[in-house]
Amino acid sequence: MNNSGYILLIEDEPIIQAKNKKILQRHGYSIRQAFTIAEAWATIEEEPPRAIILDIQLPDGSGLNFLQELRKNSNIPVLLLTAMETAQDIILGLEAGGDDYLTKPYELPIFLMRVKALMRRAYLIPDRMEIPDDFFADFTKRVLTLTLVEKRILKSYIGGTPDKEIMSALYITNEALKKHYERIYYKLGVSGREELMLYIRLIKMSGQDCFKWE
Repeated sequence: MNNSGYILLIEDEPIIQAKNKKILQRHGYSIRQAFTIAEAWATIEEEPPRAIILDIQLPDGSGLNFLQELRKNSNIPVLLLTAMETAQDIILGLEAGGDDYLTKPYELPIFLMRVKALMRRAYLIPDRMEIPDDFFADFTKRVLTLTLVEKRILKSYIGGTPDKEIMSALYITNEALKKHYERIYYKLGVSGREELMLYIRLIKMSGQDCFKWE
């Protein structure tokens, strides 16, 4: 087994389900399947998966709506696997909280590579990070909900890692990195890179241990 936990495949096409399940099990992954959003929620409630491979067009609803709901309480890494292939489709998928996006049809070796990268991300950093809610006002702390990729991007940025190295380490494009930064800005309540730099500088100057990665 490559990693503990299981991968949840959410896909309504039996042939695609069978093909993906076969190659992943062959490489040591534990797999559970859901053909509808309702089945997916039932499986997650029983035991959360380590990662999710999600189709967008499902018989009982939109995979993007499912993903947005999932992101309210979970940072489970998600690979979107869909026939929707326009630039706008990809942007919407990433904005909804997807960690990666692969369009159909696809080559199985590429699919396997993306899944392996997704599983590596799942084990890079912890599931929770504490950060100030309103730093400029009173340093009140809360738990900020970031995806696993967003956490690693923020941690790398704080450590001075260049964007090119972040993209290389996470196997993401420049456009995807920009979208992740935009979500980080929104969640931190800053308008862009300059305010983020000031935000981090003021946190460090305060001497407070505001970022907890373990």
